[in-house]
Amino acid sequence: MNDNLSILRAARGPITLITLGVLFALNNFTPYGFSETWPVLLIVFGVLSLLCRGGANAPQPPYGYPQAGVPPAGYPPPPHPQDPSQRPTGERT
Repeated sequence: MNDNLSILRAARGPITLITLGVLFALNNFTPYGFSETWPVLLIVFGVLSLLCRGGANAPQPPYGYPQAGVPPAGYPPPPHPQDPSQRPTGERT
């Protein structure tokens, strides 16, 4: 996953330049002006940002806070579910 993220980050600049070039070409060779097509840049930036964030790892909590999924020190671990066949015979649930 880290390889895909680094490739995406490396391609971000060229993708932006290609999009900008296409928009300027549309401005020069079609009736669509840059004033009508500039929102495409926002869409491209947004998609690239979402793709980069989707591959990034979650940030670590500040020093002194427990990691996700780790109970704080001093608390007993949660009880493990028991197999019904291994309960004492007189116990009911």
